[in-house]
Amino acid sequence: MNPTATQTDADRSLAIFPAGSNGEFNLPPDLTMVIERGAGCELWDTEGKRYVDFSIGWGSALVGHARPEVTEAVVRQASKGANFAYVTEASLALAEEIVRLSPACERLRFCASGTEATMYGLRLARAFTGRSRVIKFEGAYHGANDVGVTSLFPQRLPDFPTPEPSSAGIDHLVRNHVLIAPYNDLETTRQIIVAHADEVAAVIVEPLHRCLPPVDGFLEGLREVTAAHNVLLIFDEVVTGFRLAYGGAQEYYGVVPDLVAYGKALGGGYPIGAYGGRAEIMDLVREDRLGKQTYVWTASTLGGNPISMTAAGAALAVFRQSGVYDHLHEIGAYLRDGMREVLQGRGIAGQVIGDGPLAQVIFTQEEAPVRDYRATKRSDAQASRAVMLGLFKRGIFLNPMGTKLYLSLAHDEAACNTFLDRFDETLAEVFRA
Repeated sequence: MNPTATQTDADRSLAIFPAGSNGEFNLPPDLTMVIERGAGCELWDTEGKRYVDFSIGWGSALVGHARPEVTEAVVRQASKGANFAYVTEASLALAEEIVRLSPACERLRFCASGTEATMYGLRLARAFTGRSRVIKFEGAYHGANDVGVTSLFPQRLPDFPTPEPSSAGIDHLVRNHVLIAPYNDLETTRQIIVAHADEVAAVIVEPLHRCLPPVDGFLEGLREVTAAHNVLLIFDEVVTGFRLAYGGAQEYYGVVPDLVAYGKALGGGYPIGAYGGRAEIMDLVREDRLGKQTYVWTASTLGGNPISMTAAGAALAVFRQSGVYDHLHEIGAYLRDGMREVLQGRGIAGQVIGDGPLAQVIFTQEEAPVRDYRATKRSDAQASRAVMLGLFKRGIFLNPMGTKLYLSLAHDEAACNTFLDRFDETLAEVFRA
């Protein structure tokens, strides 16, 4: 369809993309926009409006938008070729560095996204153990694959471990193969594992579950009970990898899984995925095993492409700089503390959760700490949606589903203060008597 003279870019986007986006944002038509460029922690749309970005490419641009070290490296590589679907100097060097920093990884392969990385990890676990079921935690997102969107946003809240698909078209695939456990409830999770140990291939977990930190002993207990029953433990480090520490959640929490999946921040804003683990598990993907019962097919046309590999190598060099993780943790704490002060100043009940450069506000009357999906489900979803849209209207770019705010190395106190001022204004509007 050719645009007409009277069509805005937003009109064109709404006409061709379902809901006017590539997924999830679901903005009303009056807030729909088209991004032209980004720099640091700021974005500009095609109408010239400036936004302070607290989505930061859903966390993929942890270095900030158009970080010079990354863009310059990518430009140098682009003239040498964009993809060969084979090992390159850049992919080999990056793989060696990941194996060096990740205790779980003895061997790895690259793919094009975190969705693929978790999917391949689960496939490997099923093949290695010879079991078909997997356990995930209610409310966790492990990519757009079938397991990843099971009980992602459950509405009926069935008894554990019954799954509830959050997407049509997958029920027949997950009904008998996915078990659901409550995050931060080690005893219930232990009971599910013990009851189904002869059927369960793996437990997959976001070590930092969306924005919910693990309670003391939870991840350690998961490691203990899975090992005791020969169930593989998979860390989905697509979000936590390189964000909480250079060694990710494994370093930050001191727990080592059997398999790990990476994506997002690893690519410095470019598309990337990686999955790795113990050599005996990873070697199931060797093509010389074709025809054997345990052979696992994995391949990715764009996985390991030299553009993404070069960007990732440059991003990791940034993450290795002195003070990087001090800044990420300090700026995240600054934002969370500021949000709590704004809530308190307005007399609005709520909790602010998160860790590192991540934050989320939960509008709840409950005083007990929010520790799992069902506690977030009891929050005021209507108020949350209104606040997120109010912030968007005021030039704060974020995902209006309101699940997570991402900060980057480009965020500073001034950017956070802008957010907090507009957060205060929005609360005054949404909660006015």
